[in-house]
Amino acid sequence: MIRRPEPLLVVVTADGLVRGPDGVLRGTIGRGGIRADKREGDGATPAGHWPLRRLLYRPDRLAPPPTGLPVVAIAPDDGWCDDPADPRYNRPVHLPCTAGHERLWRDDSLYDVVVVLGHNDDPVVPGMGSAIFLHVARPDYGPTEGCVALARPDLLALVRACGPDTLLDIRPPDAGAGDPGAAP
Repeated sequence: MIRRPEPLLVVVTADGLVRGPDGVLRGTIGRGGIRADKREGDGATPAGHWPLRRLLYRPDRLAPPPTGLPVVAIAPDDGWCDDPADPRYNRPVHLPCTAGHERLWRDDSLYDVVVVLGHNDDPVVPGMGSAIFLHVARPDYGPTEGCVALARPDLLALVRACGPDTLLDIRPPDAGAGDPGAAP
């Protein structure tokens, strides 16, 4: 019998550290900490095991990053709906958009590389959190609005090892660091 390797598990802890296949990386999480009861606008990073759906990138700033994930170039009219009252909630949208949204084509570099997490997407539940990404950190590693962020070189190195079976294991403060190679 051929044994299939375990999926890659990338662990994120409450102190913002990200444990992946190449060791521990400095990162940052949401200003609201890690919470199991994530709600829209609370600034919290959702606890749980989240699949990596796809990688988005700015084609005017970098080439398509090497990864096992599906890769999609973003455009200036791309956004993400964060309005719980809109049927497009927690889905990509094209701008202009009358509903509340985030612009993916930003002036800063935070969304130059974005990994869409499978949080609140199957099915989407209005108000339970939207636009939860793994993206580029601010130079000062300031907190996010609920995402996980890494320095661009670290993020690019991490996604190189990621594929469709990769899980981002975001652990609440009481869960500890655990074994980053362990199955969820």
